[in-house]
Amino acid sequence: MMLNIIKQSATRTTRRIGYVNKCFMSTLPDSGLVECVPNFSEGQDENVINAIAEACRATPGCNLVDVDPGYSTNRTVFTFVGTPAAAVEGAINMAKVAKEKIDMATHKGEHPRFGAMDVCPFVPIRGATMDTCVDCANEFGRRMDEELNLSVYMYEHAAKEDYRRFLPDIRQGEYEAISSRITQDKWKPDYGPAEFNSKWGVTASGARKFLVAYNINLLGTKQQAIRIALNLREQGRGPGKEGRLGKVKGIGWYVDEYNMAQISFNLLDTDVTSVHEAFEAVKEEAEKLDIAVVGSEIVGLIPLQDILKASDYYMEKENLFITDEEQRVRLAIERMGLNSCAVFKPEERIIDYVAKDDNAEELASMSVRDFVEILGARTAAPGGGSAAALVASMGAGLGAMMGWMTFGSKKWEALDGTMRKLIGPMHDAMMDLIPMIDADTDAFTEFVNASRLPKNTPEEIEARDAAMEEGLKTAIRVPLKVMEIGDSCWNNMEELAKHGNMSSVSDLEVGARSLELGIWGAYRNVVVNMKDINDEQWEKDTMKYADEMVERAKTRSENVLNILEERDV
Repeated sequence: MMLNIIKQSATRTTRRIGYVNKCFMSTLPDSGLVECVPNFSEGQDENVINAIAEACRATPGCNLVDVDPGYSTNRTVFTFVGTPAAAVEGAINMAKVAKEKIDMATHKGEHPRFGAMDVCPFVPIRGATMDTCVDCANEFGRRMDEELNLSVYMYEHAAKEDYRRFLPDIRQGEYEAISSRITQDKWKPDYGPAEFNSKWGVTASGARKFLVAYNINLLGTKQQAIRIALNLREQGRGPGKEGRLGKVKGIGWYVDEYNMAQISFNLLDTDVTSVHEAFEAVKEEAEKLDIAVVGSEIVGLIPLQDILKASDYYMEKENLFITDEEQRVRLAIERMGLNSCAVFKPEERIIDYVAKDDNAEELASMSVRDFVEILGARTAAPGGGSAAALVASMGAGLGAMMGWMTFGSKKWEALDGTMRKLIGPMHDAMMDLIPMIDADTDAFTEFVNASRLPKNTPEEIEARDAAMEEGLKTAIRVPLKVMEIGDSCWNNMEELAKHGNMSSVSDLEVGARSLELGIWGAYRNVVVNMKDINDEQWEKDTMKYADEMVERAKTRSENVLNILEERDV
């Protein structure tokens, strides 16, 4: 069974305690969001795990979102998010506790390891770049050296040497090999003493893309799990015997608390090998050995896009039609058996939900009454741009509505295939337009902030002018995007007019006019902001593009109305 780790609410107010180094002044940005996934070589002592978790929770700016202990592996994966500065602070505070409570000299476990805090990677999530995470890793290494006298290697994007880029190369021989390797010139740590610390071992820190740690369960033996892992992982069985799945690391083991074998994958790049591709590949290999696959589990967090990609795969495979995001997530969970070891709660396991910015869609999340009232207040924003995005989204939504009023009805059963092709794009356009309601106001704020920059010297004036020009271009790109999304709807809206259930004729009529009005409103925002643009060629090209879309909106809207009128006679 899983250890009973006490999890605190993600909204818990943080408090400063003795773990925090109050004298430390970070040069890292205090904005943007990064994920930190420190792995500690302790998965059995609940008191130690809780103490490490509390050190993270008590660090201002850190949100501990997952604690995943493994008894057989004797390892716990912690996942937390925060600003770059807060993430490094949280990781240091956790290391301080681990230094006191973990002794590697007595550690045993299934998972490869060479340190009490075995790895500490930083991952860009929102408003942070890979370079930012490289800076985080190096700052973490520096502080581990200066404050704790501990040794740290840099890996992945933070690696200082190519031969140290990959973790298995650094961790070769595991903890037992450190004493003979750490004194070699080739393997001296990037930070900290080149001496063997028998209690701590060493730590690897780096910057990487989002890694999905994914375990697949087998009713088989450890040897069978190892065999499948070797067949599939990228490294395979060695040179000339590479495995089927690119950018995948994998090992097999037996998990006593589950009484099952597991294949443990690290999916390094899900654009190369997705979660569902790994799951289906294991099923194929298991079938050859006549053993059963009984679900899987995500260790830590997973991006929403990976879950939705899995749902897309199973929808196509089974000829299903689902547009609702919650239902798509549920499909992926069920098909891959993500509930098999513990309940998979999307709000706790999907990074997009866990790290959701509550202010990202402040306007779009308002009630209709509140939005209209703030629209009519004595403020420059929100204004016509936000209203245009809202009206356009309603136009696309009414198109999707007519499709739904046709789909699934016995009377219109012959049109189900057609409606499947039309509803999805209209639904997607509606969902893509909703964030534009806030994006228009945010773009205006960017320009206003630029206008407030100092202008006391020629250099400051030049920088201010450049920032204002870029702010204006942003304020133009947002309504231009509204126009583009709306423009993409016309073909589908005309097809809905030709084939849709005529009991919704007035709905599609309103939808067509709303889409046209939304595009026209966005166009007027492009025009008004273009007046102060100094880049003449950019202005010329952009206006030509916008003029074409606004004229097309007039024509295509009339086409929809004419088609409906002809059908209604």
